[in-house]
Amino acid sequence: MKLAIITHVPHIPHNDTYAGYGPYVREMNIWTKYASALDIVAPIAKEEANNIHLPYNHDSLRVFKVPAMAFTSFGRGLKTLLDLPVIFFQLWRAMRRADHIHLRCPGTLGLMGCFVQILFPRKPKTAKYAGNWDPKAKQPFSYRLQKRLLSNTFLTRNMKVLVYGEWPNQTRNVKPFFTATYPERKIEAVLERDYQEPYQFIFVGTLSPGKRPSYVVQLVESLHRKGIPVFLDFYGEGAEGDDVKKYVAMNNLGDIVTFHGNQRADVVEKAYKTAHFLVLPSRSEGWPKVVAEAMFWGCIPIATKVSCVPWMLGNGKRGVLLETRHEEDTLQLQRVIEDKEQLTHMSRLGQEWSHAYTLDRFESEIKTLLQ
Repeated sequence: MKLAIITHVPHIPHNDTYAGYGPYVREMNIWTKYASALDIVAPIAKEEANNIHLPYNHDSLRVFKVPAMAFTSFGRGLKTLLDLPVIFFQLWRAMRRADHIHLRCPGTLGLMGCFVQILFPRKPKTAKYAGNWDPKAKQPFSYRLQKRLLSNTFLTRNMKVLVYGEWPNQTRNVKPFFTATYPERKIEAVLERDYQEPYQFIFVGTLSPGKRPSYVVQLVESLHRKGIPVFLDFYGEGAEGDDVKKYVAMNNLGDIVTFHGNQRADVVEKAYKTAHFLVLPSRSEGWPKVVAEAMFWGCIPIATKVSCVPWMLGNGKRGVLLETRHEEDTLQLQRVIEDKEQLTHMSRLGQEWSHAYTLDRFESEIKTLLQ
């Protein structure tokens, strides 16, 4: 089977193959196990691969290079419009050659793919919508358009659309799905975590405005000012990193806040095993893998009520749901921390839930979809 993957993720030439953002490539290496040949339509990055990148594991890989698409300024928007014929042609070439078409959405290239796949109604297709599928969510027009195209069973035929969470009134091609990080063999006996002082908080992900790393620091700082022994570790880098570091320095928080930058998966796994809490006050999410990863090791998530997060956290039974109102959230965390029995129960429930979503189950689901 020849598999065509349409993705906006930048790809980096790496030895005799290509590398990309680690969590994405790790998942795609599962999809590609069941393909004899692999065609990828993606933009090419000029940077060097680093700790957050992984290479593809496939012997027959071909990349159809396309220019990066963006409408963030007049100049970039104009260039994207001029590049559309080339992008359309590359998408058509890859889809024409494919036995199975796989779209990665939402994204600008995914949007183009949603239009081009209409020309191939008989070919089997899947689309992984990795964003927030909540029909009530406020989203950019391009995201809403992709959701409409994907769920339109007249224009989009012979496709299964994989979404995070279960939502009412969906078309028959929309399938609730999940993602996974750890195999079944890593499941350990449910351990009683030691929720004693000092409390260890971690943030894992991109230090971007959408993830609100500054709010993480402010929450931990408030607990610190109340005399609660706390520490915070950041794993990741991003555009807001310098501002967060300046805030830490100006407020003399260097003794309790540590920045580790981008780290390998095994380093982050070790952090999950020792931390008490993961904090993720995101503005938007699809399926936040870091939440499921933390729960796998008994680390309690503290996250916002976006996308399927309330369902993941059992509406507060398996974690703490933030209101993103500073004083209210601080008081809620203080109350939770004081109840050691509740923390132990949350940790146990989180492990039990997350252990149901393993890579073994994930691969089995993918194999079924491709067959």
